[in-house]
Amino acid sequence: MRILLVIVLSYLFGSIPWALVIGKVFYHKDIRKEGSGNLGASNAGRVLGKPAAVIVTLMDAMKAFFSMALAIWLAPDAIIYAGLACCVGHCFPIFAQFHGGKAVACAYGFLLGIAFFVTRQYFWGFFFPILSFFAVLYLTRMVSAASIASLLIEAVASFFIPNSSIQITISLIALWCFVTYRHKSNLERIKNGTENRIKWMGAVHDGKN
Repeated sequence: MRILLVIVLSYLFGSIPWALVIGKVFYHKDIRKEGSGNLGASNAGRVLGKPAAVIVTLMDAMKAFFSMALAIWLAPDAIIYAGLACCVGHCFPIFAQFHGGKAVACAYGFLLGIAFFVTRQYFWGFFFPILSFFAVLYLTRMVSAASIASLLIEAVASFFIPNSSIQITISLIALWCFVTYRHKSNLERIKNGTENRIKWMGAVHDGKN
C-alpha cells in the first residue's frame, strides 16, 4: 500500500507544471500558447528568457529528486518507481490536461536521486551525463540530440557504476526509451536535416524542441 501511495504522490508531484506556473505568476504568460507550446525548460527559455529556463530546469529536476526522498521516508523499496512516476507525471500532468514536457530535467533529477540515495557518494553517475550533454551539444548544437545521447551514455555507463544493480540499469534504459519517444518529432527532423540548432552560448533557436 505504501509503495502505491509513493507512486501516486510522485506522479502528482511530477504533474506540477513549473514552466506554466512561473510563466503565469511572474511573466503573465501562458507558454502553452507561445513558442513550441511545450511545458519544459527549452520553451520556457524561448518564451520567458534564460533566467526562467534555469529556474524551470532546477524545479523540474528537483521534482524527481524530492519524490525519491519521499520514497526513502515512506517506502524505500519504491525509490526507483518514485523517480520514474515523477517523470511520467511531468510528461502527462494531470494539472495541465496531460500535456507536459519531455522529462529531460526530471531525468537528471532522477539520476541525482540515484547517486544520492542508492549508489551513495558516486556522483559521477549524475555529473557524467551532464558533461556528456554539453559535449554532444557543443558538437551538434541540438538540445534534443544532446538530451537523448547523454541519457543513453548514462544507461550504458550504469553497467560500471559501483553499488549499481540490474534494477537501476533497467530503469535507466526505460527512461532513455521514454525520453527518446517524447522526442520523436525532433528525431524525425534530425533525420530530415531540418532540426534547428542553437548558437553556442547564445539563444536557443530550436523552435520545435
